[in-house]
Amino acid sequence: MSDALVTLSQVAREAGVSLATASRAINGSATRSVREDLRERVLETARRLGYSPDPSAQAMARGRTTALGLVVHDIADPYFSTIAAGVARAAERAGLIVTLASTEHSAERELAFVELARRQRSRAIILAGGRLEPDGGQTPVDDVRPAPGALEAALNAFQEAGGGVALIGQPIGGLPVVEIANADGAADLARTLHGLGYRRFAVLAGPGGHRTAADRTTGFTGALAELGSPVAPDDVLACSFTRDGGYSAMRDLIGRADGSAPSAADADPQSGRAAPGTVRLPELVFAVNDVMAVGAMAAARDAGLSVPDDVAVAGFDDIHTLRDVSPGLTTVRIPLAEVGELATDLALGQTGDAGTPVRGEVVLRESTPSRLGRDTHR
Repeated sequence: MSDALVTLSQVAREAGVSLATASRAINGSATRSVREDLRERVLETARRLGYSPDPSAQAMARGRTTALGLVVHDIADPYFSTIAAGVARAAERAGLIVTLASTEHSAERELAFVELARRQRSRAIILAGGRLEPDGGQTPVDDVRPAPGALEAALNAFQEAGGGVALIGQPIGGLPVVEIANADGAADLARTLHGLGYRRFAVLAGPGGHRTAADRTTGFTGALAELGSPVAPDDVLACSFTRDGGYSAMRDLIGRADGSAPSAADADPQSGRAAPGTVRLPELVFAVNDVMAVGAMAAARDAGLSVPDDVAVAGFDDIHTLRDVSPGLTTVRIPLAEVGELATDLALGQTGDAGTPVRGEVVLRESTPSRLGRDTHR
């Protein structure tokens, strides 16, 4: 056989069918079907001749490509890479190829990726990551925020054109979503740590307006307030939703304990001010995700402090890279790969509803040993 590419016309002629029938048998059709015996004859002929279908022709015939778009905030974050692994597994089972895009926390880029997926006729699109409130503070200063409702409108248009949609995190309108029970998981963690004897807490709360961070913060602080150990407002520190954000906020906490800024937890109830020498590190610092907690542990270590002897640390998510962190980090385990698979099935219409939000499991490790029976007045 020559090196020339085999054409669809050659396949049709060799199989004894019309060009239209050969096209429908190989590329599929959104409106017409082919008798099974003819389809098998065409496919066998195509295999024998070494014919390679044109993906663009298949997309035109079927109305959709075999691409599934996954849009995340930061692919370098193990949270998103683990979700992506689950999406890839489910997509492979469905015969689809995953195309991955990272927004770098830009709302404008996120919207652009959705519109690109619609133009390219992707089979489905999944958006992973927490939503920002309308006045949220994470959008880069040089990023143009889309008009309110623009993302929801774009996703609805994609769906109305025949594409599948799923979200991971918080809902947008009535679109399909795999929700994560962030507030419940953080509350479970707070109650568990309180049961271990911890009473003085600080929270590295992530950026203002980030709904995942806010849900985890309010779940944690709300549970502690119910237990009689409220977290003072000054001990809830806003920071970037990153390892460096956790490092910076923890460094601020340590600097404050060194006397540069008083903590509200040590303030006099009447004056609101702390007497010199009364500012102490909290017993435990909760970071609203694991990468922030890893940064916090690094800041403590760089300041000559020991985790957990001088300060205990806990996180949220149980990202896979924690296996290399010492001491082992207490966290809330979210089955991230399974979440990715569930979202893919939801986007492809293979499950009717995500149902109950995915709830995490508290995992205790060496970073938060029990304080019961210890001197709590250090």
